Amino acid sequence: MININLLSVSNLPKLNKLRKLELSDNRISGGLEVLAERTPNLTHLNLSGNKIKDINTLEPLKKLPNLHSLDLFNCEVTMLINYRESVFTLLPQLTYLDGFDADDQEAPDSDPEADGDGLEDEYENGEGEEEDDDEEEDDLDEEVIDDEEDEDDDLEGEEEEDGVDDEEDEEEDGEDDEEDEADDDLPRGEKRKRNLEDEGEEDPEEEEDDEDD
Repeated sequence: MININLLSVSNLPKLNKLRKLELSDNRISGGLEVLAERTPNLTHLNLSGNKIKDINTLEPLKKLPNLHSLDLFNCEVTMLINYRESVFTLLPQLTYLDGFDADDQEAPDSDPEADGDGLEDEYENGEGEEEDDDEEEDDLDEEVIDDEEDEDDDLEGEEEEDGVDDEEDEEEDGEDDEEDEADDDLPRGEKRKRNLEDEGEEDPEEEEDDEDD
C-alpha cells in the first residue's frame, strides 16, 4: 500500500500469514498497535516517507516478535540524536534498521523468508496437484493423437480399396473395348454370324441351305 495517502492502518484486516508490509510514502503518524493485533507474524515493515516523529510511536512494534527489518527513511524520527541506538534498544528483535544492522552491515538484497521460501511446505501439496494435472493433460493429448492416427489409417485403407475397385472396373471396360474392336475388324457377314452365335440363334441363310438339301 505505497503512496495512497493512507492516514492510519486502523482498517487493516487480520492477516495472520502476512510477512512483508509496504506502507511507504503515506501520512501515517501513529496507531501502529493495530499491526501487532492483525499481522502478528510480520517480519518486514516499511514505513519510509511517513509522519513518524517520535521513538515512542514505534513502541507497539515490540509486540511483533518476528519483526527483524524496519525501514523509516525520510521520516522525521530519523533526525533525532542517537536514533539508531534508540530504535535497536526499543526493538531488540530487529536485525536491520533502514537496510543496515547494528554494526552498520548492509542487509542482503533478498531475504528468503520475505520472498516466501519459508512457505514451501504449505504449497508443496498444491504443486504436486499441478504436476498431476499436467501429466493428465499430457495423457489426454497422447490419446487424441492416437485417435487421429487411427482415423488417418482408416481413411488411407478406404482410399486404397477404392483405388483397387477403380482399377478392376477399368480393366473390365478395357476388355469390353477390345472385344468391340475385334468385332469391328471382322467382315460384315462374319460379324453378324458371330453375334447370332452369341445370342444362341442360327443364321437364316444356313437354314435355307439345309431346306434345299
